[in-house]
Amino acid sequence: MIKLKNVLLITIALSTPQLKAESLISIYQQALLEDPQLKSAEFKLEVGGAQKGQALGQLLPQVSATANWSENKQVGYVARGSNTNYSGTRYYVSLTQSVVDFAKFWEWRQSQEVENQFASELIEAQHGLIFNVVQRYFGVLDAQDQLYLTQQEKEATGNELEQVKKQYDKQLIKITDLYEVEARFDQIKADEIEAESTLIIAKQSLKELTNNYPQQLDRLRETVEYKELEGKLEDWIALAKSENPLLASQISAIEAARDNVAVQKSKYLPVVDLQLNYYDTNTGYQSIQYQQPYQTEVAALNVTVPIFTGGTTTHRMYEAQSRLAMSKEESESKMRALVKETSDAFSASNANARRIKASEKALSSAVKSREAMQSALKLGVETVGDLLRAQQLEYKAKRELARSKYQYVINRVRFLKAVGTVSEDNLQEISAWLVK
Repeated sequence: MIKLKNVLLITIALSTPQLKAESLISIYQQALLEDPQLKSAEFKLEVGGAQKGQALGQLLPQVSATANWSENKQVGYVARGSNTNYSGTRYYVSLTQSVVDFAKFWEWRQSQEVENQFASELIEAQHGLIFNVVQRYFGVLDAQDQLYLTQQEKEATGNELEQVKKQYDKQLIKITDLYEVEARFDQIKADEIEAESTLIIAKQSLKELTNNYPQQLDRLRETVEYKELEGKLEDWIALAKSENPLLASQISAIEAARDNVAVQKSKYLPVVDLQLNYYDTNTGYQSIQYQQPYQTEVAALNVTVPIFTGGTTTHRMYEAQSRLAMSKEESESKMRALVKETSDAFSASNANARRIKASEKALSSAVKSREAMQSALKLGVETVGDLLRAQQLEYKAKRELARSKYQYVINRVRFLKAVGTVSEDNLQEISAWLVK
């Protein structure tokens, strides 16, 4: 029976496909295909292009044609007899070309700015996707490390607990020492549950981008060099103001709002159209038949002068002016937010680089302290509680070091996104820091 069970386990193990580690690039490629926000931004740009085409079309000649065929019966028409049946035809072709219409011109200019705004928003969405992929990818790695280190600490504390129980049974230590180790062990088990939940949440967050539940991810190499960002913060802020696509989209939004004000003001001006008509028919008023087909050609200039619209034009202009003011205030708000984000990301990235070095030293000291406590405990110089606290500090240093490394990568990409220079090349660079 045992042999049969072993054979089944081996068969299942061989038939189960090995999980292949997913790289940062493969996760990004999945997100490119599945992220709904990026797709929405792409469709929004297509909408802007369609709107610009519509506005341009209003400036081009408008041609229409109408054809009509009818079967007519006349009764009591003396000139043609008492009853007459005949077929009637009407053909009408019209061409209208705007000669002077400032509103249409400014609507076309406005549509160009709207398209530029949507194009910048698409770039911002692409940059945002790169950042989200990095943030959530390394969020999963961080959660995995936190869980792994918690499990390691639980295992180490469990071993200590077994030793303490044996020593207590031999009446070598006090009951309070046993209680202290048990309390710490139970606390670590509670931390493990929380770490497991955090890992599930982090994986679900990454799945939101790719629509695929992540399995095994590539991990950071131990040999990565964590450098501080070079240059002055003021220079980076100036670069962000000129390169950030979100700010560029807001500038286009202001120009579009300004053009809309010009559109509404143009509604007060006369409109001049050139019209060419051609008319061919064999039926006249009340479908009376002509002796010969009747043809008319007309060339005309139509002048339309707005006089009174019940206040509609005026209030539309007020609305456009208010929307322009709103766009300017939104631009100022986003400008300030961009300066703050650039400054925060710059400081956080450099702080992470320094913290990694400090955490490495802290971990080295914590390891030495724990080893010394273990030796002192054997000599009876230190207590079990002292060893537990030293061990706790060691694993805390490990967790902080791991988290600092992940936060360094995230804040570095966050900084590049704020500046407006983040690209797929940065993903390739970070991918080189990973190992399967």
